[in-house]
Amino acid sequence: MSSFKTNYSLFLPSYSVGADCYKEIENVVKPYGRKAVVIGGKTAMEKARQALLDGVAGTSIEITDFVWYGGNATYENLERIRAEKSVQEADMVFAVGGGRAVDTCKVYCDQENKPLFTFPTIASNCAGITSLSVMYREDDSLIGYYYLRQPPLHCFINTQIIAEAPEELLWAGIGDALSKGYEVQLATRDASLFHTPAMGAALSHCCTEPLVQYGAQAMEDCRAGRASYELQEIALDIIISTGLVSNMTTGTGGEYYYNSSIAHCIYNGSTVIPAVVQNHRHGAIVSFGVLCLLTYDGQIEERDRIMRFNKSIGLPITMEEIGLRREDLPALAEKGSTVTEWKCTPYAMDKEKLIQTILDCSAAGHAMENAAG
Repeated sequence: MSSFKTNYSLFLPSYSVGADCYKEIENVVKPYGRKAVVIGGKTAMEKARQALLDGVAGTSIEITDFVWYGGNATYENLERIRAEKSVQEADMVFAVGGGRAVDTCKVYCDQENKPLFTFPTIASNCAGITSLSVMYREDDSLIGYYYLRQPPLHCFINTQIIAEAPEELLWAGIGDALSKGYEVQLATRDASLFHTPAMGAALSHCCTEPLVQYGAQAMEDCRAGRASYELQEIALDIIISTGLVSNMTTGTGGEYYYNSSIAHCIYNGSTVIPAVVQNHRHGAIVSFGVLCLLTYDGQIEERDRIMRFNKSIGLPITMEEIGLRREDLPALAEKGSTVTEWKCTPYAMDKEKLIQTILDCSAAGHAMENAAG
């Protein structure tokens, strides 16, 4: 039985959701202390500041400071945070913002054994509840994953703040979340799974359809700054559903990994092509990678269905839309073949087949565009 562990613990986060969910702060955090320091991105803290202060007003919880995380998930910024007196003296950390801000706080709290609560201000990723952080160098190149002992304790998803965030971030979040079901189901196919990754694989089947069903309306509601049912469903899919799958399909020490596959091979491979990664959002690149995964795996009917959905909300369906050229493909495939995800398939991957898959998938995208006039 693959990756079986006779003794292990699984920690799963809880969450609150809604336009007024910050009213629940005291009830959730008071067992962990009274003094909280907010750490996050500058814009995120500006957007959430008043709602956070209102959420703890008249309660036993005191927000002692607002600290900028430094702008990137680096170990250098981690040390700057660690040196802050208000951070040292706080009972707990409130991590506010996007993925890199939250990931930085997660590593700090893991190392310091400090309670962590997350407050995502955008629905673009699942960092708010996952047990790993993606860490970078100061030149923005990728270092790799930091595996936490446990995820954040609780995630507060304020849908009004998310509704008022830039529409492009929600759009990219939908693109990234599209990968979860297909990648996990491919990575676990034919694998002999013990209880925890088996649960993750089962839950991965809940990730795709809400995006297809509610994605377009959620985008429209985000443009209008409206915290609708559809937007809430999409936020929960991006942050919670995919995050729970990630926690269940990734070993806490990296000893097993079913969390992603071909779509992220393509994203990770594209990191050696500046025109792609510097000009296009992670979720947009991954969404094209999903189409390539389905093409590589022979799921052409499903690929065309998701391609139509991508087209309907402006996610890319051709390689040119993410700045990828034919001459870039050998370098992409070479880099992609070196990452963890390359081995997360039920069959041996082939670099030449991956290159041809990207070309075939992009050709199908062009054909769909031409058919639409």
